[in-house]
Amino acid sequence: MQSNPPQPKIELAKSEKYQETYANSVQVRASVWDFFLAFGIVRQDSPEQVNIENSQGIYLSPQQAKALWNLLGQNLVQYEQAFGTIALEPHTQPVPIPRGPVH
Repeated sequence: MQSNPPQPKIELAKSEKYQETYANSVQVRASVWDFFLAFGIVRQDSPEQVNIENSQGIYLSPQQAKALWNLLGQNLVQYEQAFGTIALEPHTQPVPIPRGPVH
């Protein structure tokens, strides 16, 4: 019978450049090698103009993107159990679904 090696101790540390910020917008791009998430703030000063100011871009491996997806899903379920269903605003225009290869 094979025994599992002990799990390593994980220590979290913040780098000198660590920062926390708020985002109400995230854009996602995917390629064969990675996913790119651009976080920012959406401002709509008039009905005709929406401005998005991106403040942080993060590259994730496909494995880390899937792990993040799983963690977010688990946390959203727990959040909705504690605080109720999260309602998404209806889109005034359909969200385009890209066709063809992903770059």
